[in-house]
Amino acid sequence: QVQLAESGGGLVQPGGSLRLSCAVSGMFFNPYAMGWYRQALGKQRELVATVTLGGSTNYADSVKGRFTISRDSAKNTVDLQMNSLKPEDTAVYYCNVRSALAYWGQGTQVTVSS
Repeated sequence: QVQLAESGGGLVQPGGSLRLSCAVSGMFFNPYAMGWYRQALGKQRELVATVTLGGSTNYADSVKGRFTISRDSAKNTVDLQMNSLKPEDTAVYYCNVRSALAYWGQGTQVTVSS
């Protein structure tokens, strides 16, 4: 049983903050990275941030300095703290785990608008 469940999305004004959480359940063979991707309306899905099992992080240039990804092994969650949100951040955000296969959550909507 493998499942990724995102939560924390919603409507926020520009400059506001949101914290997304991905609850991970199931067994994965040799997972090497977990992360968040997003897809805006009419756009292709893009990488937002990743964290490896060793703790290394990587961010898209557009979110560097504003977003922080973290992995909590005890809680089995992958979180994304999003600060100083911009309208350009509006998208459906998806949790992802990379292993022998790629696993995806259903996505959570983030809308940044006044």
